[in-house]
Amino acid sequence: MSKRKSNSVGRSPLKRARPTENYDDDDDEVGPSQLPFSSVSQLQSTAEVGIVESISLKNFMCHSMLGPFTFGPNVNFVVGNNGSGKSAVLTALMVGLGGKATITNRGSSLKGFVKEGESSADVSITLRNRGNDAYKPELFGQAIIVDLKINREGQRTYKLRSKDGQLVSAKMEELSAILDHFNIQVENPVSMLTQEMSKHFLHSKGEGDKYRFFMKATQLEQMKEDYSYIKLTKGQTENNVTKYIERLEQLKKNYQEKEDRFKSLSSLDELHSKLKELKDQMAWALVSEMEKEVKPIREKLQSEESSTVKYDDKVDEWKAKVVEAERKYKVIREQLESLTLSVQQLQPECTELKKEAHSRKQAFNVAEANVRRFQSNLIDLKKDKDQLSRRINELKLSIRQTSGAETLEREQHMKRLQNEMEALESRDSTVVQQIEQFQSAVSQAKEELEKIRREEQDQKRSMDAIQRNLQNMQGSLSDRLRRFGENMPALLTAIEDAHKKNQFRKKPVGPLGYCIRLKDHEQAQAVESCLGALMMAFTCDNHEDEKLLQGLMRGHFQSGRRPQIITSQFFNRVHDTSRRAVNHPDYPSVLQSLEIEDPVVANCLIDQRSIECVLLIKDKKKCRMVMQGRQPPRNCLQAFTRDGDQCFNNRYYSNEQRRCNYLSKDVEEEIRQLQGELQNKKTHLDSLRQQQQMVQQDISKNDGLLRTLYSNRKRVTENIRKLQQEISDLQNVEEPQSEDLKPLEEELEEIKCKITAAGEESEEVHRKMAQLKDSWEEAEQSYRQHKDSISTLAEEAEPVKEELNKSDQEVEKCKHHKKHYEDKRKVHISSLQALKASLQLKEQELNVSEAKATEICPERSEVRRTARSLDSEISRLQLKISTQQDQQGDREEIIRQYQEALENYNNINQQVKCLNHFIKLLSNMMDNRHRSYTELRRLLSLRCKMYFDSMLSQRGYMGKMIFEHKNETLSISVQPGLGDKAALSDMRSLSGGERSFSTVCFVLSLWAIAEAPFRALDEFDVYMDMVNRRISMDMMLKIAASQRYRQFIFLTPQSMSSLPVNNLIQILRLNDPERGTPSQFKERNQEEE
Repeated sequence: MSKRKSNSVGRSPLKRARPTENYDDDDDEVGPSQLPFSSVSQLQSTAEVGIVESISLKNFMCHSMLGPFTFGPNVNFVVGNNGSGKSAVLTALMVGLGGKATITNRGSSLKGFVKEGESSADVSITLRNRGNDAYKPELFGQAIIVDLKINREGQRTYKLRSKDGQLVSAKMEELSAILDHFNIQVENPVSMLTQEMSKHFLHSKGEGDKYRFFMKATQLEQMKEDYSYIKLTKGQTENNVTKYIERLEQLKKNYQEKEDRFKSLSSLDELHSKLKELKDQMAWALVSEMEKEVKPIREKLQSEESSTVKYDDKVDEWKAKVVEAERKYKVIREQLESLTLSVQQLQPECTELKKEAHSRKQAFNVAEANVRRFQSNLIDLKKDKDQLSRRINELKLSIRQTSGAETLEREQHMKRLQNEMEALESRDSTVVQQIEQFQSAVSQAKEELEKIRREEQDQKRSMDAIQRNLQNMQGSLSDRLRRFGENMPALLTAIEDAHKKNQFRKKPVGPLGYCIRLKDHEQAQAVESCLGALMMAFTCDNHEDEKLLQGLMRGHFQSGRRPQIITSQFFNRVHDTSRRAVNHPDYPSVLQSLEIEDPVVANCLIDQRSIECVLLIKDKKKCRMVMQGRQPPRNCLQAFTRDGDQCFNNRYYSNEQRRCNYLSKDVEEEIRQLQGELQNKKTHLDSLRQQQQMVQQDISKNDGLLRTLYSNRKRVTENIRKLQQEISDLQNVEEPQSEDLKPLEEELEEIKCKITAAGEESEEVHRKMAQLKDSWEEAEQSYRQHKDSISTLAEEAEPVKEELNKSDQEVEKCKHHKKHYEDKRKVHISSLQALKASLQLKEQELNVSEAKATEICPERSEVRRTARSLDSEISRLQLKISTQQDQQGDREEIIRQYQEALENYNNINQQVKCLNHFIKLLSNMMDNRHRSYTELRRLLSLRCKMYFDSMLSQRGYMGKMIFEHKNETLSISVQPGLGDKAALSDMRSLSGGERSFSTVCFVLSLWAIAEAPFRALDEFDVYMDMVNRRISMDMMLKIAASQRYRQFIFLTPQSMSSLPVNNLIQILRLNDPERGTPSQFKERNQEEE
């Protein structure tokens, strides 16, 4: 809505020179109160409330901007050629003050007033609000600004502001109150006569139309409609009274029947009195019996309280014994601790002595081992000396006995052994080749077995995934949410519970795939490929909700399989994507192919995946042609095919997944496919297991053969080694020569020297060993002395320990006795408390019983009968009363029915009397008001005739108006000439100018009898000639001069340059603008243009 400008375009009208021609000398007066403008100083002041001070229009009808127009308080002429915006000003004034679109004759709906291409139209009207009759001046001040806004859908909103622009109200009721206060009648044609209404009235030939125009202008039509409604209401009330009278007879009869039954109840009063007396005795009898029950409990309580002292004495006695036993125990324990401390002080020194003795013993053992080693070496050397001596002697003997025949035999045997070894080596090579072949076969079989096992694991994982999908699919038959995981319903239940406990600021939304629907189910695979992980994702409004949702997810999903959480502020409307979205004539975007009810879901998918920029093209070839052609679609980032393939402008990716997980329409078909796929996986798994069994059998067989070959090769290798050893021995056998004796003899001399040195070292080691033995025995003796001291102290502590144990047992015995008597006292006290509680409960029941008895019978009476006998008597009496009530009816019900019947009868009787009185008053009132209405109609008709004749006489016309109120017709006859020169004739026989002048006279006569703060006429002089226009103008100016307390707004295409110069006349002149440009407003200059 445009802001109001502080400086109005319209300023005070400037005076200009005018010809000296004066019409006042030739014209007759219009009425008794009409004065010319020359005597304006003698008139009353201008209007203070209800007149229009200014108006401005923006984007209204075909005008971008009109105004603001500032109107004067008396006469205002809005002049301009056709199309300049005159009628738009009047239309805006009518619509802005609450008028309907139909009364403007400019359209059937308000949306037609919004300029083409604009979203809304604005109208601002300022009404004067001064003086004593001002409307809420403390809120609005001296002016009321009415701002109207009409949107493209035809809806209008009002804002009522004070003079300084402060918003006061935005209610239509407030505007209606303002219009009623100022007596502004928007739909009254006399107040606002539009161009179409004026033309219709000029061309109207029906006398009924003129009569209806008269009735509407004087508001007699509204009075008539009100009287008709009151009459209808009166008839309905009379019908209701007739119905009430008929019902009253039935109520009276019912009331008399209930009264007769009520009077027959007096025979039961005596029985009720006796019953009350028995109940009083029964109440106090119960009190007496309860008092008898309380008395033995009180006596027993007093006896038990005296026994408490005995238990207290016993507990104190054993407490003293416990203290004495603990004192003795403490003395003995201190004595034992003293002995233990002495042992602890000797223990470290004893430990050190033990370590020293142990270390010296180890040194002695090492020395002893060295002695034995030297002795062993010496023995070995002596043995070597003996063996070497024997060898020398044998060698000397062998040289003498050896012959040449032995050498030949040894060579032949070596040759045979060599042949055997070559055969064995050939056999070993063959076995090695076989081993390599079997090892290669086993290795390949193991690789194949590992491959089969990996494939088996893949098949099992695939079967598990298919099984989970199958379970989810089967569960989705009853719950679609199960398609998103078996834990998803539990998660959503947890979210709902947390939301009910107000733990979330705003409830998270998800999974997103659950919140969308497809328009075309053939696009399911494409949409799933496009959205991907977003199908399972959730969205939160803030980070606090995100943390809470993560905690809930941890309880339902494993860490690697939790749905994604997207944190983004929630909005209640979908983002505006009109500028950046792809718009293809043949293929929809992902956003266009989805039905999304929640704006939060739509906004999340737009932000995260840009679904408004992704096309869905079913055919692969067409998809490549569209995306990878010369001109890809504007704003299109990528496209997806029916199979989920992804296509960019420079690359193409195929989709490996060929089945929908979330959006498929035929769930049962999906289940069948999954079951078939699962069965195929099972068959393939069985085949893999058979292959695995066969490969394992081959490996076992080859392993057995390998073990056999390894065993064979081991035997062959062992035989080869033996042959090689034997050959080597034969090769090393040589004929002894005399030169071999010399090294042996030298070695013998060397051994003799070693034996001498070893004897000397052995004696030295024996000496050191004896020294170490003496040191070890000395340390061992010191250790044993300290150990004996510790043992002596331990032996002294043993009787102390026995005494301590006895003292400890005595303490436990005293504590046991003390606890025994404490427990007995506790049981006694508990019993005593229970007895007190029982007594207190009984006393409370006694008090309650006494209170009830006092309530039933305040004075206690001596009762000799038991409660049981009284109860039997009461039951007998109640049975007797019940029998009589069954025969006569329930007393309270009879009394209630009697009172209800009496009340209903009195109420209806009173209503009938009031309605009859009201109808009588209404009839009298309506008769009086109808007489007043008839008299008012007659007087207004006479005044209208008088003013009409006076107006016609301004030009020398004569006229006649005939009102037929019974037939609701108004006939107007006009004689253009004077005297007998022309006869009276109907207005239809007049020329266009004469008819327009007559119409103006009729409208002016209606002005005189109708009240309104301002009046507006649009092109009233359209069919007038210059003479009629001048006379009509003078007549209206005279009326305006005599009625300065009213405002007049005339819209005309004439220039109005011949108007008299006066500060009460203001001319607003409109330029001829082009359509869509603001119309500029001009005022008359002081000089001629």
